[in-house]
Amino acid sequence: MLYHDEKIKIIDFCSSCSFSIVIFAFQKKLCMIPKINFDDIRPFNDSEVDTYIQLLIEDAYFQHILEFIYKAPEKIEQVKLELSQIHTVKDLQCKFVYKLVENLILKPSTDGLTSSGLENLNRNKSYLFISNHRDIILDSAILNYLIVHEGMNTAEIAIGDNLLIGKWIEYAVKLNRAFVVHRNLPSREMLKASKKLSEYIRRDITSKNTSVWLAQREGRTKDGNDKTQTALLKMLNLSNINEFDEGFKELQIVPLSISYEIEPCGISKVDELYKKHTEGFEKTQEDDLRSMGHGLVDPKGKVHFTFGEPISGQIDLFTKETTINDQIEKLADYIDKQVYLNFKLWPNNYIAEDLLNKSSDNSNHYTEDQYNKFCILLKKAIAEIPGNAETIRCMFLQMYVNPLLNHRKSLVEAANV
Repeated sequence: MLYHDEKIKIIDFCSSCSFSIVIFAFQKKLCMIPKINFDDIRPFNDSEVDTYIQLLIEDAYFQHILEFIYKAPEKIEQVKLELSQIHTVKDLQCKFVYKLVENLILKPSTDGLTSSGLENLNRNKSYLFISNHRDIILDSAILNYLIVHEGMNTAEIAIGDNLLIGKWIEYAVKLNRAFVVHRNLPSREMLKASKKLSEYIRRDITSKNTSVWLAQREGRTKDGNDKTQTALLKMLNLSNINEFDEGFKELQIVPLSISYEIEPCGISKVDELYKKHTEGFEKTQEDDLRSMGHGLVDPKGKVHFTFGEPISGQIDLFTKETTINDQIEKLADYIDKQVYLNFKLWPNNYIAEDLLNKSSDNSNHYTEDQYNKFCILLKKAIAEIPGNAETIRCMFLQMYVNPLLNHRKSLVEAANV
């Protein structure tokens, strides 16, 4: 016959043994999981910086880029010397790229950069920034500029392999913490690549305390109608070994709303849209390269980035949906609403609506001078894009009107919740 204390000791011992067996089995399972090799997609690390900076400096096309940016031969040599003395990714970004973004992009081509919402983020935590996508380079470059200014570490940036047009671009972006997203693969290879990408992003955020930036969709928004692709969220869920809510909560998704007063590459975007509608136009790598250049140097007016709050408690509501597809749809809709609500509207958005509707309903949102300047932009678009002038006019105006319509609709929906 066992006394009470002896029974407790036996139960404790059995519980301890069971726990040990579970831990052993879990560890064994972990050991059986093959280690994923991310070398084909990851950014360069510090040990590779010297090698790839040297390759970048020696690249003939990169030499042309330096000549285009700096003009004077002595300045070009000074920049090369400065680059050759950089030995870590952090130094490259904080000592070289930060100044480049400020002095060669923001000061000459914008009328000022502002942001809001960063005060709600923890400097010591990692986040998954999902934003609308308006410019190939600037969206992520300005994001990192802003968070570095606030004392946070830079985010790793997703870039499609279709944009790695030359070796110098691959060197430059991988030195700046960009990882590669493989596009246009056969179905089986695409699934495999998506799983690897998903694992890489989740590992960055949950294990390496490294933030990540993703555009909400493949390619830039051309018509001003920002929309999160559910395929993006499905990709992120491929690495989720927990329930839907746990898996997405640990990613610490921060909706980021990016707003340019003057749409980057606005005329070429409308040109592309018009050709797609009339000719079935497919853009080329040269088109992407041209957009990168124009996006950097063309006027953008004022620029504002709004950082939303990390999505957490709201995810619990999405689990009420019966299927994973419906849950992901709800999450995508929520991200979109945050982007719309936080989008900084400019006088140009209101002017475009009045011009499109042939009214003056929004006249209290802009001045006569602002109206005239936007009309000059519109006339320039109509003059430079070959085709039906009225269709091109409507497309250009709609590009500016859609953010306003989405904002209004989201305000109404938020008020009715």
